[in-house]
Amino acid sequence: MSIQQSDVAYTAVATAQNGRDGRVATNDGQLDVVVNPPKELGGSGAGTNPEQLFAAGYSACFQGALGVVAKNENADISGSSVTAEVGIGKNDDGFGLIVKISAVIPNVDPATAKDLIEKAHQVCPYSKATRGNITVELAV
Repeated sequence: MSIQQSDVAYTAVATAQNGRDGRVATNDGQLDVVVNPPKELGGSGAGTNPEQLFAAGYSACFQGALGVVAKNENADISGSSVTAEVGIGKNDDGFGLIVKISAVIPNVDPATAKDLIEKAHQVCPYSKATRGNITVELAV
């Protein structure tokens, strides 16, 4: 389900110069980084890259969704962490992404942890945006 423009509470604005081999900055100055292709894709690897930025955003967003779910389930997720691994590779259309989301939730049993991350995957905005477009694997 999409939202209407009138429902937007915040809009992030970032501008890239020179694509994958240049610079990306937000309009508020909070993020200003050099981007370069990784060595595995023939680049210098001297800066960050879009896949790292996507992994950072996805892991933070997913952790937030996990918090919402945990609160609704009365589950203790203190000390938890979420890691996103974003892979890029060739596909039929050129290049595509694949993601693995791994969560460590030390204060719950494995079955509860699995249930929590599956529910978080349903409410996380990044998960919603990528659903049906890329493979996303969940792991605890």
